[in-house]
Amino acid sequence: MIVKRRRFKHTVAFEQRLADEATKLREAAKKLPEGSRAQDLLLKRARQTETASQINSWLRSPGVQPPTELGRLLSDKK
Repeated sequence: MIVKRRRFKHTVAFEQRLADEATKLREAAKKLPEGSRAQDLLLKRARQTETASQINSWLRSPGVQPPTELGRLLSDKK
């Protein structure tokens, strides 16, 4: 039996979904007691989501350059 993969098109851009998720996480963290472990975890997740958005923006930028160390490694293989 072959299992077909469920596919769908997103109606909202990836960056917007990340921003919405970060906002939702921060709002949920505000409702929890200050300094609680659950609040810390939600805030950490929100920061990770924002970092993912920044990395995605960097990767999509037209002037993206590989790190110099990676360039050296690739040129050494030739």
